[in-house]
Amino acid sequence: MEDLRIGVIGLGLRRNLATAAHRPGKGSVVAVVADIDPSVRARVPELIEGATAVDDHRRLLEVDSLDAVIVATPDDTHEAIACDALKAGKAVYVEKPLGITVEQCDTILRTAYETGTRLYVGHNMRHMGVVQLMRDIIARGDIGEPKTVWVRHFVSYGGDYYFKDWHADRRRTTGLLLQKAAHDIDVVHWLAGGYTRRVNAMGDLMVYGGLPRRAPDTPRPVGWLRDFDWPPTHRRDLHHVVDVEDVSVMNMQLDNGVIAAYQQCHFSPDYFRNYTVIGTEGRLENFGDGPGDEVRVWNTGPTGYRADADVVHRVPKAPGSHGGADHLIVEEFCRFVREGGLTDTSPVAARMSVAAGVMATRSLREGGTPYEVPPLDSELVAYFAAGQRTGRAGA
Repeated sequence: MEDLRIGVIGLGLRRNLATAAHRPGKGSVVAVVADIDPSVRARVPELIEGATAVDDHRRLLEVDSLDAVIVATPDDTHEAIACDALKAGKAVYVEKPLGITVEQCDTILRTAYETGTRLYVGHNMRHMGVVQLMRDIIARGDIGEPKTVWVRHFVSYGGDYYFKDWHADRRRTTGLLLQKAAHDIDVVHWLAGGYTRRVNAMGDLMVYGGLPRRAPDTPRPVGWLRDFDWPPTHRRDLHHVVDVEDVSVMNMQLDNGVIAAYQQCHFSPDYFRNYTVIGTEGRLENFGDGPGDEVRVWNTGPTGYRADADVVHRVPKAPGSHGGADHLIVEEFCRFVREGGLTDTSPVAARMSVAAGVMATRSLREGGTPYEVPPLDSELVAYFAAGQRTGRAGA
């Protein structure tokens, strides 16, 4: 089996995808990298042996020998770049979120349908051991039929990661209830077996709105990725535009009746993502999301609170970044490029997580007004449900 030749567009903070995809002799190689930053291009030979670097994604798409491309650029560029790649006939991996508006997502899906080019969206949490373990527990019926899902997301480094660059500008992200929460909304949908139909939210810029900012076009300080500032009020050198919320809460009613809630805070002292799923015969909760951590199940009772669960499941160990999910998702993408068909990730699910985040962000900026999530065109739903094999271009 020859290695797939992959082009990577954007080699910034998401370069772990390129690293995971570069497996000479094992199925795939990164052959070309496009990045607008000359300092990044200069490091390509060091970071990815054998790859060449270009300064424009359109030059990369002109390379006939490429089988697929990974789009790992800032969120507001996904629509234009992904559509260019789909029209060029390259199988496309888009890193989450798919877009920053419902319209952008629908345009990408429509372009994939009309060109018949394969589209994959990188919601790598579906490949994390803890998420697959929770889904298996629910699928077995260990807690009965799921009725409500609660997610708490503490983001200790949020002030450094999301308020010192373009993530802090709502023109580039819509908001962190979309950009950061897209993974979790997707997991809620996957665990609960439905998509958000109606949503409302509240949130505010409570800590980072008044802290010192850098001048426009000034790079982040050297070492920011390792030397996090603490406490949150001591953070400096924020992006010159800061207009996204640093705390938010979101309530969802899914199309199958499940009620869900998501909470996000970017100035907590610890990083932790906590899921609770309550069904008709019990509940589960994760305690950590890395290899060796636990998912606990309570399915006898009723009792008072008890820390000792009825069943304790260990999260399986897996090598690599994001608990091994990055390598698994690249493997699935390569299989999809070669064979097509259904995958654990879903362009429709990616669109629905963005749509829920968009409407939640609108709600929190309009006093918590509830909003309906716009549905996706039924012909697109059917096309992606069939494994992208019945598009107008004869895929």
